[in-house]
Amino acid sequence: MIDLSAYKAIIFDMDGTLIDSMGAHMEAWKQTCESFKIPFDRDYMYGLGGVPTRKTVEILNEKHGSSHSPDEVARRKREVWETMDFIPSLIAETTEIFHHYRPKMQVAIGTGSERAHAEHLLNHHDLLNKLDAMVTASDVTHGKPHPETFLTAARLMNVKPEECVVFEDTDIGKQAAERAGMAYFLVVDGKVKR
Repeated sequence: MIDLSAYKAIIFDMDGTLIDSMGAHMEAWKQTCESFKIPFDRDYMYGLGGVPTRKTVEILNEKHGSSHSPDEVARRKREVWETMDFIPSLIAETTEIFHHYRPKMQVAIGTGSERAHAEHLLNHHDLLNKLDAMVTASDVTHGKPHPETFLTAARLMNVKPEECVVFEDTDIGKQAAERAGMAYFLVVDGKVKR
């Protein structure tokens, strides 16, 4: 088990870090992009994991010189996700860390997902009631790589940023942790790396 005794709180990203949902999100994005004739690049989209949906649409508009409505595209992605009727499984290694440290340390979720989606998944896996804080795309003005998500989680747990450690699966999430002044571990293919 990783030694996290130097910290007072852990902040987990959700999709791709604690819950193995990135494959389903990529399929939902693929179908959504096809609906709007937006070129779909799986690796590029995976790299945007953690960025709120509306902001992702703005990034895609800029990249492709298009002007799709962020609200309209986000609504379509949500519809596609809901029709998939898919509940992703937990990622074993990070879930073990969650349960090992939860009695001793505070734990939060800092995710780019909308609150209703995060609550649904975390409640399904009986994790929602074990959290000290949860910060979603619905709760912040600036999504990752801005540090607001993680700084808000720290504030809600009443701990200093330097007392937190973050678990993330994307470079954008890593940047958010660094900008928040927090230590982090990357989760790559379900395995925790330094």
